Amino acid sequence: MQTNIQIESRAATVMGALVADAASLGLHWLYDPERIAQIEKTAGLVFLQPEANHYAGAKGYFAHGNKQAGDSSGYGETCLLALKHFAQYREFDRRAYQQQFSLYFGPGGQYVGYVDTPTRQTLRVLLAEKSDTFPEKSGADDDQLIALSTIPVLAAAHQGSMDKLLALVDTVVRITNNNAVAVAAARCVASVLFCLQTGMPMREALEQAVPHAGGALSDLLAQAIARRHENSLAIASEFGSACHVMEGLPIVFHIASRETDYRAAVQENIRIGGDSCGRSIALGAIMAAHWSGQKSQSNGIPLAWIARYRNLQMAVDALAAINGDSADCPEAVRE
Repeated sequence: MQTNIQIESRAATVMGALVADAASLGLHWLYDPERIAQIEKTAGLVFLQPEANHYAGAKGYFAHGNKQAGDSSGYGETCLLALKHFAQYREFDRRAYQQQFSLYFGPGGQYVGYVDTPTRQTLRVLLAEKSDTFPEKSGADDDQLIALSTIPVLAAAHQGSMDKLLALVDTVVRITNNNAVAVAAARCVASVLFCLQTGMPMREALEQAVPHAGGALSDLLAQAIARRHENSLAIASEFGSACHVMEGLPIVFHIASRETDYRAAVQENIRIGGDSCGRSIALGAIMAAHWSGQKSQSNGIPLAWIARYRNLQMAVDALAAINGDSADCPEAVRE
């Protein structure tokens, strides 16, 4: 018997991202679908303990030797940091967020783990300045997937129009990714989430978001949706499965356009390999927002998965603070 959980749409958007990231950590950056398939037969796919032997003799990079099953990757940590920022300030305060980012990910900060290039270059800029002189665009000229890490929180916390949300996305993304392609990809994801939270059907939300990506990325996203009947692994082998939005976002759109529920989408994303955690932030948020907006709990986030997310209490407390009340007791739904 599987038990899923009913969560309000905005909270589901954030929890969908955080849980999907943690679920994917154990096989993150393993670029070998055949090895992943072998592991799945004996150990499953989600919430695996990161183990170096899974990567031995295979194409991949073992980055999470200091992590436990249920922990977040750097993407999930960035998402949670943004959530705690909104819980404290109720709106986005750029300099305060930059200060929190540098303190958390910088030397002596709470974060211990792999630091990607955009984060590392952003820290170099911020640590060289005082908070009152932080540049508005402190990020690297880089389109890696950390650009999407804050978007579920921005979409969930925002109360205004889509245009205002997209302007906010531009500001926040350029803190870590001062790159036009990265910003366009983030605006595209924000558009999808904004529409899904209103109850718009998945395919319509994906299709209306494509123009926000602009240029070559729009073409790739349109192809990914149009080829939804093809195997996702085959699509990934063609588009790529590394850390850049030009590779990761088309895979997200392809999976979201074809998978029937949150659980299946997250598992398919892990099977593809590569930067599964980077893709999982957007994919998990999209799938959870969709099924919450459609009022279908049986296809939403599995309760057992939520329970295995190690930062659950911190995330729930922050969501409750944003809502200005105590956390609601979720309703479990069995199927």
